[in-house]
Amino acid sequence: MDAMTTDTFDSLSPLDGRVVDTFPVRSPAEVVSAVVRARRAARGWRSLGFEGRRRALQAWRRDIVAHLDDLIAVVRAETGKPRGDARLEIMLALDHLAWAATHARPVLRRRRVGAGVLMLNQSASVGYTPYGVVGVIGPWNYPVFTPMGSIAYALAAGNAVVFKPSEYTPGVGVWLQRSFVRAGGSADVFAVVTGLGPTGAALCRAGVDKVAFTGSTATGKAVMAACAESLTPVVIEAGGKDALLVDEDADLGAAAEAAVWGAYSNAGQTCIGIERVYAHAKIYDRFVEAVAERTRELRAGADD
Repeated sequence: MDAMTTDTFDSLSPLDGRVVDTFPVRSPAEVVSAVVRARRAARGWRSLGFEGRRRALQAWRRDIVAHLDDLIAVVRAETGKPRGDARLEIMLALDHLAWAATHARPVLRRRRVGAGVLMLNQSASVGYTPYGVVGVIGPWNYPVFTPMGSIAYALAAGNAVVFKPSEYTPGVGVWLQRSFVRAGGSADVFAVVTGLGPTGAALCRAGVDKVAFTGSTATGKAVMAACAESLTPVVIEAGGKDALLVDEDADLGAAAEAAVWGAYSNAGQTCIGIERVYAHAKIYDRFVEAVAERTRELRAGADD
């Protein structure tokens, strides 16, 4: 890194407020340097071809599985979620890796297409080339599963990735990169830059070829504005207001269970969490009572 930063920040555990670890706040110059190195490394990564990248991503997947308990501990420390929830999230992320590694070739390979009536004497094909370097800005509520939905596919397609994890879960991002390197990958092909909001803004302006962001609507607007300065393509998943509709012929037990689980799972910190329910007037009172009954059974706590 150029002119290593001396600024740091702490990752605090919501379980007990303790400091999980301390991380550097990467400066704009350091972010640009990471992108430059990623661009150089992307050439070699792309040259591996689909089969070479498949083997590399499968090796990464095996390393995560081999050190699963370690990653569960980091996720639990930084998010507070129970071990079972952390394990489920990681399993879903491993599915991302497996699908991307296996399906990149059939989905992205060059294929013949019809040339059309006006060019009957010509042949035509469609191919997909990697962007080069993809910047990924991840959230804290699902710090493995959600960013892996961008990281795995970008890597499988032949791109290098510069990942800015949430300032609330930087340890998870650093862990994932160390696992990638342990499995034989390059720290420049999958780079991690830790920091606060300005570090994410710097990544948007650092010359990446595409940005994938998951987070709040307010931050998503800021990311989109920063990317618009250079017409950098951006994919954004932001929060919304998620409604559940309960009609008069619904199974009220199942509907109440779905409402309670959808509203309170992951402590309600979910982009698809149930935030409002519209229930038919004929079953409204019974539905409310069923939800209240199940809610009374819930207990908040910091144990598993």
